Amino acid sequence: MKNLRSLLLALCIVLSLSACGGGTDPGDVSEHDGNSSSVELVVFAAASMTETLDEIIALYKDVAPHVTILPSYESSGTLLEQIQQGADCDLFISAGQTQMDTLDKNNLLLDGSRLDLLENQITLVVPEGNPKGVKSFDQLAELLKNGDVFLAMGNRDVPVGQYTQKIFAYYGLEEAALAEAGVLTYGSNVKEVTTHVSEGAVDCGIIYATDAFSAGLTVVDEATADMCGQVTYPAAVLSASTHAEEAQAFLDYLTGDDADVVFRNVGFTPLA
Repeated sequence: MKNLRSLLLALCIVLSLSACGGGTDPGDVSEHDGNSSSVELVVFAAASMTETLDEIIALYKDVAPHVTILPSYESSGTLLEQIQQGADCDLFISAGQTQMDTLDKNNLLLDGSRLDLLENQITLVVPEGNPKGVKSFDQLAELLKNGDVFLAMGNRDVPVGQYTQKIFAYYGLEEAALAEAGVLTYGSNVKEVTTHVSEGAVDCGIIYATDAFSAGLTVVDEATADMCGQVTYPAAVLSASTHAEEAQAFLDYLTGDDADVVFRNVGFTPLA
């Protein structure tokens, strides 16, 4: 009987230890908690920032490994429409003030987050070989008047297209008349305009200096502030963001030294 009781006691001890071993390991809890703190940030940015922002996002992964940034690149006008229609967006970087002003007027921006992040330049670019010998905006104006050149530009709802319209006004050109004469073709964003030029489908195009750099295109002239105004890129956190703190942290990073180097390498001028 004594041996039986000893055997049963030993069995109970074994079963008790097995049950403890099958419980949740403290290390597993800690790991789960770490994963639950991960954040996905949706960043809407002008198409002209594609290559630059991708590079900065890769750098930011070392700074904030728990943050995954999901960028969406399109024309600023299209991105504005998507935000107005309720698309998820934590941070918006526009290539023009008009789009950001619209969000600001409708109280869709987080108070105190808006800033002018970057400055760009509007350039006149030509395809390889420059077959029409385009040399300047002054010459372009004359060629357009005479119907002797085929120009690619952005749509009127795209900032680069709006800057081009200002250049037309500076030279006394009427866009409608030029379009009717068949000397213009359009792109829904600056990347499409850049592609028209890169592929030699047009004689020249008006795009940002940074896109010219990324595409390896020849710049024959730069527009002055008198011609089209200052080309600034405002940025702001959206008031509807569910990760406003993390979005603001990334925006702060975009104004720091690491991002500054990347921006300057492609032709942007940091402003913040």
